[in-house]
Amino acid sequence: MIITKSNHTPPEHHLVPFLVEELCDYVNDNWDTSTALHLGAYVMWRLNWIHPFADGNGRTSRIVSYVVLSIKSGFILPGTPTIPDQIVNDRSGYFAALDAADAAHKDGRLDVTKMEELLGGMLARQLAAFYESTGGNLPAQDN
Repeated sequence: MIITKSNHTPPEHHLVPFLVEELCDYVNDNWDTSTALHLGAYVMWRLNWIHPFADGNGRTSRIVSYVVLSIKSGFILPGTPTIPDQIVNDRSGYFAALDAADAAHKDGRLDVTKMEELLGGMLARQLAAFYESTGGNLPAQDN
């Protein structure tokens, strides 16, 4: 299978059930010790890496990641645009974060730092939009 806009070649289809189970095991094993951003980032990258579906892998990974982030944080996250919507509106950071995690994986490492940073920034924008929708004014940023 060829993935557009990516150099990644998904694993053989017969490995998908094992890899999906491994993804779930990672989340379960790290639920109590990892942050919501880390687990959301891991799910976003790993589900895309496994690429279990003929179509809709990106959409599925974005929503499953968002659900994990919400459940782990203990909140229905307010504000719009949501993280999945922000990714759809500008995929460049998303693709770069996936590529960075893929490169680490090729080196035998698990590193979803770029995805965590991406999701963290998007979460901040989502929550800031909610705050502003309630009448709040964000302080001016010094650059």
